[in-house]
Amino acid sequence: MQAVPRTNIATLMDFILKYKTFFIISVLVLLAGCSSPPGTWGWYVIDPTTKGGWNNIKFLLSGFSATIMLSVLAAILSIIIGLVVALPGMSQNRLIRLPSRIYIEFIRAVPLLPMLFWVFYGLPVILKSLGLNIPIDPFWGAAITLAISDSAFTAEIYRAGIQSIEKGQTEAARTVGLNYFQTMRYVILPQALRRILPPLANQFIYIVKMSAFASVIGMQELTRRANEVVVSEYRPLEIYSLLILEYLVLVLIISSGIRWLERRMGSDQR
Repeated sequence: MQAVPRTNIATLMDFILKYKTFFIISVLVLLAGCSSPPGTWGWYVIDPTTKGGWNNIKFLLSGFSATIMLSVLAAILSIIIGLVVALPGMSQNRLIRLPSRIYIEFIRAVPLLPMLFWVFYGLPVILKSLGLNIPIDPFWGAAITLAISDSAFTAEIYRAGIQSIEKGQTEAARTVGLNYFQTMRYVILPQALRRILPPLANQFIYIVKMSAFASVIGMQELTRRANEVVVSEYRPLEIYSLLILEYLVLVLIISSGIRWLERRMGSDQR
């Protein structure tokens, strides 16, 4: 019999120890399902060996693309808005700095769900009153809300990262004739990006999880698909268990990609 390499065993043990909580919960749920009285559990609704279960699984998995598209678009908008808000917030002029602080404090104080309702139902009314007949569908309503809500936190991440760069870098840039925007673009931001990448990655994971709120305005993402299957099958425990697993897999994949990017950019220096 061929011996298993020790490196493979060590890698497997590290993986199990890293996600031991998930494995323990999964085993407990499986044991509970096997020992429960007949009719208590209904895993047949997501059983891939049956036609109905496989159709339910395909329907649930089809929400992945909408969740990913929504999260990526909201993250990009949040990064842009956050940078636009952060730069004036570091100005020495109080009149320039004050609007940035008001925006950040106001947005951070508003819960995501009321803001989502306001954007989806209220913003079209405001636009119409201005003579702009621009409808907002669930996708764009959710994307705008997530971007605005997250931009306040992103702006603070930018501010902390930029202020962590030594003042000597700015002074050196000024001595060679760079203006404020050139200093930020060529000297400060490239260095700050390495430091703010981990918190920005956490914000992206936050957006992915908060995208579930888009289900309340009818967007067909993961949570909305799960709600529709629950209404038709009347098995919330099994459906939502699979939904949690979907988000878990998605976040683990994103986390792995982020750690790879951090290593490439040198953000994980110890």
